[in-house]
Amino acid sequence: MAAATATAVAAALFSVAPLSPAGAASYATASQLYDGGQVEAAIAEYRELAESGHAAAQVALAGLYESGEVTGAPDARAAARWYRRAAEQGEAVAQMNLGDLYARGRGVKRDWVRAWVWLTRAARQGFDWAARRRDEVARRMTRPELEAARRRLSGTAPDIVGGD
Repeated sequence: MAAATATAVAAALFSVAPLSPAGAASYATASQLYDGGQVEAAIAEYRELAESGHAAAQVALAGLYESGEVTGAPDARAAARWYRRAAEQGEAVAQMNLGDLYARGRGVKRDWVRAWVWLTRAARQGFDWAARRRDEVARRMTRPELEAARRRLSGTAPDIVGGD
């Protein structure tokens, strides 16, 4: 799991999400603080950006919660909340990581349908790992679950947004 968390944090730090000039400066500052070992200062910068809706900062903060760097112990519930906010904005890394949390039942109730939908959204943005993970999830799903997931993804059933 540590490798997955490190990957999530690294992907967030190098996200190509469009940024405003002010957001870019603060995000760059947060990344430099983190790289320089000033984790608490970086968390404060990421949190400020994340609360204002900056998707890449939301992913970075989620990864830091997931790794335990925010509270001293992993907090998958907080990670899921931040991943969800970014995933709903279309951020592929967040979609991939949120889907994986649903598949594992970490920080959220295990939900194969939500996992499959979020992983598929990330896979459609070119994330091969998400596609492989989605296929693993599909093998665990019942036929009705898979059909429900496909309906949600196609827009013929309620979309997956919000809480668990």
